[in-house]
Amino acid sequence: MEERELEYSILDIAKLAAKTALDKKAKDVMILEIKGLSLIADYFVICSGNSETQVQAIANEIKDKMEENQIEVKGWEGIEQSRWVLIDLGDVVVHVFHKDEREFYNLERLWRDAPVIEVDEL
Repeated sequence: MEERELEYSILDIAKLAAKTALDKKAKDVMILEIKGLSLIADYFVICSGNSETQVQAIANEIKDKMEENQIEVKGWEGIEQSRWVLIDLGDVVVHVFHKDEREFYNLERLWRDAPVIEVDEL
């Protein structure tokens, strides 16, 4: 049986990460379009969990879902402490925060010029 390569747009990858976070009951899930504002990536997916256990579960599920869909996870860090887990998907960077860290670092404020893509309907 021939293995076919799945094609996803960069926005599709961001939406898949956001939907996966929502499925794991992540709070305040949002996609920021930072294309043109930064060379880091085109999109940030930002979400939070109420505990280290939930942050770890959200991050693990996103990583597993990407691998299941043949989307390369280029790296991830912070999973040991599960206070701020960063998942590098290339042009999409996922930030899974513990709620306290999210308040403290407030990426939404730092990137306030970035358009927000609504994820409520995913």
